Amino acid sequence: MKILAVIPARYASTRFPGKPLAMIQGKTMIRRVYEQVKKAKLVTDIVVATDDDRIASEVDQFGGNFIMTSEAHPSGTDRCFEALSKHHNSFDAVINVQGDEPFIAPEQIDQLAQLIKLENVGIATLIQRIREISHLFDPNVVKVITNPKGKAIYFSRQAIPYLRNFEKEKWLKEHIFYRHIGIYAYKSDVLKQITSLPPSPLEMAESLEQLRWLEQGITIQTGLTDHAQFGVDTPADLEKLINKI
Repeated sequence: MKILAVIPARYASTRFPGKPLAMIQGKTMIRRVYEQVKKAKLVTDIVVATDDDRIASEVDQFGGNFIMTSEAHPSGTDRCFEALSKHHNSFDAVINVQGDEPFIAPEQIDQLAQLIKLENVGIATLIQRIREISHLFDPNVVKVITNPKGKAIYFSRQAIPYLRNFEKEKWLKEHIFYRHIGIYAYKSDVLKQITSLPPSPLEMAESLEQLRWLEQGITIQTGLTDHAQFGVDTPADLEKLINKI
């Protein structure tokens, strides 16, 4: 199976303008993400999908591939589909790698590649067990519940499921909760399908695009990962990350 890894990277960001070009020990964030993806064994090609010449110039400077995409995309998923459509080669699947995960584990990318190769999987993503109570009740940490086969049932910014008979401080001792890791793999035809769907009520309520897909009856296969996450949403996140390494 031919798999294209796409790293959506836009310059404009409400919380952190210019984030892809932020420096982390001598390298830009977008370069670190790209280099991590290159270590994956099951990816056929890699491209940065950007709407900004400054990001494109940086990618070109370190020898990476980029495709210029529209500034109007509402999500990274839409940007991925434009990159797929503009690429000179065809691919069976696309992996959407977050541009703000400078130390993403290549094993996670290969894990997704293995999942999307399965015949009955059109979309795949990763989840991780929640072990800190602060993460469980943080609306910026997206929670997910799945069925016994790992198919996603629902995603929410709330802690789900609700444990009716226990104080919230005890929830992690009484039940296993999972967070969503925002990296996706899509079969190419499914990616085309989901980018043509209009926003849905649940999506707009929670501001989570994957709920649009679930509302349309599209299944999302999850895979469990234990790798640490180092996402950067704000300058404060970047400072914390630099202090860790």
